[in-house]
Amino acid sequence: MGMQMDSGGAGRGRRSMNAEINVTPLVDVMLVLLIVFMITAPLLTTGVDVALPNSSAQNLPAPQSTPLSVSVDADGKVYIQETETPIEELTSKLYAITGEGYEERIFLRGDENVDYGRIMEVMTRMQKAGFRNIAMVTDPQAQIRGAQ
Repeated sequence: MGMQMDSGGAGRGRRSMNAEINVTPLVDVMLVLLIVFMITAPLLTTGVDVALPNSSAQNLPAPQSTPLSVSVDADGKVYIQETETPIEELTSKLYAITGEGYEERIFLRGDENVDYGRIMEVMTRMQKAGFRNIAMVTDPQAQIRGAQ
């Protein structure tokens, strides 16, 4: 990779062409992009903003596919994923999404400021419709933050 001098000139040096590709800048750019995507990907999957209640229970194993979540916000509004749904239409929309015999876990997320009866109403409607694998989501980090 050094400079080669041509001995055939009148003291003028000629450089030979270097045909190698320098991959260091490419690797640097790819690592920066990887870090950016690793940081932003979890932020894109938050869904409806609810303040989850505290719990010291152990987390359930994460599902292999994208989980179906039903959320109840502080105003008592019900959401399937990020779509607001009237509670009267909850089971029919769940059937439309899942079809018959949905065996995957459904995550029920309720804001800590919403009436407990409202969350139980949503859960009861889902159970009566045949959805038996319902998990209530809490925020284990809130317990740690509250102890400090």
